[in-house]
Amino acid sequence: MRIQAAVVESRGGPFTIRDLDLEEPRPDEVLVRITAAGICHTDLSTRAIWPRMPMVFGHEGAGVVEAVGKEVTTVAPGDTVCLSYRSCGTCGQCASGRAAYCDVGINALNATGARTDGSTALSREGAPVYGNFFGQSSFATYALAYESNTVKVPADFSPALAAPLGCGVQTGAGTVLNVLQPAAGSSLVVFGTGAVGLSAVMAAVAEDCAVVAVDPVASRRSMARDLGAVAALDPADATDVAAAVRDVTSGGPHYAIDTTGQSAVISQAIAALRQRGTLALVGIGRKAEFDIMTVMTKGIQLRGVIEGDAEPQQFIPQLIKLHEQGRLPIEKLVTEYPFSDIEEAARAAAAGEVIKPVLTLS
Repeated sequence: MRIQAAVVESRGGPFTIRDLDLEEPRPDEVLVRITAAGICHTDLSTRAIWPRMPMVFGHEGAGVVEAVGKEVTTVAPGDTVCLSYRSCGTCGQCASGRAAYCDVGINALNATGARTDGSTALSREGAPVYGNFFGQSSFATYALAYESNTVKVPADFSPALAAPLGCGVQTGAGTVLNVLQPAAGSSLVVFGTGAVGLSAVMAAVAEDCAVVAVDPVASRRSMARDLGAVAALDPADATDVAAAVRDVTSGGPHYAIDTTGQSAVISQAIAALRQRGTLALVGIGRKAEFDIMTVMTKGIQLRGVIEGDAEPQQFIPQLIKLHEQGRLPIEKLVTEYPFSDIEEAARAAAAGEVIKPVLTLS
């Protein structure tokens, strides 16, 4: 079938709307008409380094199921859905509810640009176009997904709010609710308050935690306070960020979340924590240097987190319930753009002018 998709033609190039051909769904695939798609930092950072071009990104899709393969039983045509990351569904990790750590490998299923057999469902004038990003490539009018990453949502739930649940909101909120599980009255600091960090702020406030946000962008600090943070610190205003956090939290927070992946920020988080505190590492990074002795003598726990330790089929409905209760006001993070303005939305996100751009499609 003929679709339109935002194609990146060369490494680091812009998103450009193109006409493509999309194969019919295979037996294990789900065809989704995309009605909204969030732009995540991963989409922007990955297009700068992606080796296989041309490529269609997008991994926070929402839409309506149009058709399903004969092996698909959990969704049907007409279902309203949110798309998330793909997992195998059968390995030991998936069977134990830890799909984010699928034994097949998140990269193998989500970040090769092709199906597991090496094929791609997208083409242009007979030439392959790579996709299958997070099992969806949802920067398009239609996308192929799988049972493991297709989650039914209420038909009256806004697709512009459903889309970010699949990655950014799930990651931030899941780090709090699934991993740290803070007790009411405990304290938590979030370093970096983009969509992931602010989702963590919302979830921690919903758990009655005292939350401190650290971010250099004034508008994001303001949003953190609006969402219930007791303090929002500009790292440029403090000669010792860790000390400033300890002062605000009466000796240091019980928990910290780093969304930046930056070595210096991770060191600040470790220094800020009180004895036997826990640091969740959420930001993507390659290497970090920190004082091992500080970690040891303070009894700090370091915890790597992918996708908020969330199993999408169970966790996304929980997030929707929290929103319905007014405890997860994700609409405050969202700025909507028409699909045709994807490159402007990407620019605004990269510049920090918006928190969570969401593309809307008719």
